[in-house]
Amino acid sequence: MKDCAVHALIPAAGHSVRFGGTTLKQYAHLLGSPVIAHSISALVRSQTIRSVTVALAEDDGIFDDLVRSDFPDVFTVTGGDSRAQSVLNGVRSIAERFEDCEWVLVHDAARPCLSGADLTRLLDQGLSSRSGAILAVPVNDTLKLADEDRRICSTVDRSRLWAAQTPQLFRAAPLLRNLEAALAAGDTPTDEASVMEADGVRPLLVRGSLTNFKITGAEDLALAEFILQRQSMRE
Repeated sequence: MKDCAVHALIPAAGHSVRFGGTTLKQYAHLLGSPVIAHSISALVRSQTIRSVTVALAEDDGIFDDLVRSDFPDVFTVTGGDSRAQSVLNGVRSIAERFEDCEWVLVHDAARPCLSGADLTRLLDQGLSSRSGAILAVPVNDTLKLADEDRRICSTVDRSRLWAAQTPQLFRAAPLLRNLEAALAAGDTPTDEASVMEADGVRPLLVRGSLTNFKITGAEDLALAEFILQRQSMRE
């Protein structure tokens, strides 16, 4: 693996509309710790990642109470009203704090099951790719295109389709520039790869694992607990 300055960012300013209940999903209870604590742990274990920054909602008020004591070296920054704005704020903060910042690795707060093997594979391959890289998995299900009434219009060829995951790894300067351009144009990209694609970049797809899934609803916590327990048994 190349000796590159990689700094990680976790956007966590969202309000978990689809999660349900009163608890934000990044702070939901998972094996005795908040979900986000597991996501941070997966990153700080890597010797390649030099720092971790978390972008929080302005009114967060929870991170310091539930997470800070376990991760005193993690930096925080105020996020925005969209993922893209939170990532932009985070990348700016990292670039200002660390002059050596070459690469930024962005990981979802609600993907607590990232394995060390998947992270290492992404870093190994991504740092050798001038276009950056993301973890992703091939789509296995049969896909249907629907009309407004949820009636099938056609079956979609899945042979070249991949489901994007995080982390997503890109050079800091072009990621910052393209995020600024996207937001200035009124766009709301949902991941960093699409920001780079808009500039003609073709990021590398690095095969990840189905276990690196994103928690969306409360019912996902049981599966995440099972996966983390299995991972701990193999360590």
